[in-house]
Amino acid sequence: MRSRCRWTPPLRLRRGPSWARQEPAWRAAKPALIAGALERAAARPSGNWFVVGASRDFALRGGPRGRLVGGTEVVLWRDAGGVLRAGPGECPHLGAPLKDSRVVCGTLVCHWHGLALDGTPTAGWEPRPVYEDGVLAWVRLDAVGGEEPSERPVVPTRPELPGAVTAVYTGSGRCEPEDVVANRLDPWHGSWLHPYSFVDLTVREVPDGTGEDRFVVDVSFRVAGRLVVPVRAVFTAPGPRTVVMRIVEGEGAGSVVETHVTPLTGRSSSAPRTAVVEAVVASSGRRGFAVARALAPVLRPLVRRTSGRLWRDDLAYAERRWALRSTGRFPG
Repeated sequence: MRSRCRWTPPLRLRRGPSWARQEPAWRAAKPALIAGALERAAARPSGNWFVVGASRDFALRGGPRGRLVGGTEVVLWRDAGGVLRAGPGECPHLGAPLKDSRVVCGTLVCHWHGLALDGTPTAGWEPRPVYEDGVLAWVRLDAVGGEEPSERPVVPTRPELPGAVTAVYTGSGRCEPEDVVANRLDPWHGSWLHPYSFVDLTVREVPDGTGEDRFVVDVSFRVAGRLVVPVRAVFTAPGPRTVVMRIVEGEGAGSVVETHVTPLTGRSSSAPRTAVVEAVVASSGRRGFAVARALAPVLRPLVRRTSGRLWRDDLAYAERRWALRSTGRFPG
């Protein structure tokens, strides 16, 4: 019993090989395996829901915010009760950009001619369903999604938010959503493309086309020098535009990293752009994690900066994949 309760430090002193001497991953990272997982993810329903940012992006006393989803303009704002509202980004009168208008006592007032929108159908303007899950904001656009609509989006299971630290990173790249999802369904690239963050990566389980369709990965997060934190993580794709990494063993077990991708341009665009919204929901059973929660406002920018560094590499991967696909040169 005493050994079970003994405190164990999360850090380990790594003695593994250098970047150049690690085991090559290209034979294991079979293109057909990644393509199969990508195809099955694309077939899963989304209910036409798209992530448009962090809930924090839409402040109660802030002005309206504009988003592009599949080439469609969307405007979002909070009404007087703090409820998030959403609808077409063009004023139905003469097409003014509503993202540049003003919110007065919870009502969106067009800055061209004063048309007032309270979130209900007005003068041909129709609201769009919106949903907040405690971390992210979603909008349902049936014309863009083209699927059977659902009442709510598929939100991954997360740690209890009151006891977690959350942070959201947003970026974009010149590619299509499938290129970003393909990047996340290729865990083998981690210790090769991101050696400053990941080392000693081994893929223990790959999808077999049945069940949850998951990748199980053992990897160590680099802290400084040879100090690392080893964990086991599981990657799944619950929808066509979402990939979830969940830590199942090691420090922070239960924590999740959700990657959501949203097309910014229409399907026929010759220069597609895709937004990446990544939510980190971290938790830990260690007593010291209470300090991390108290320091959450300070930690969030650091987490976003770390995510941004990783996504510079991963978006380059996704953009390269699209460039090859669009010219018929993609070998996978």
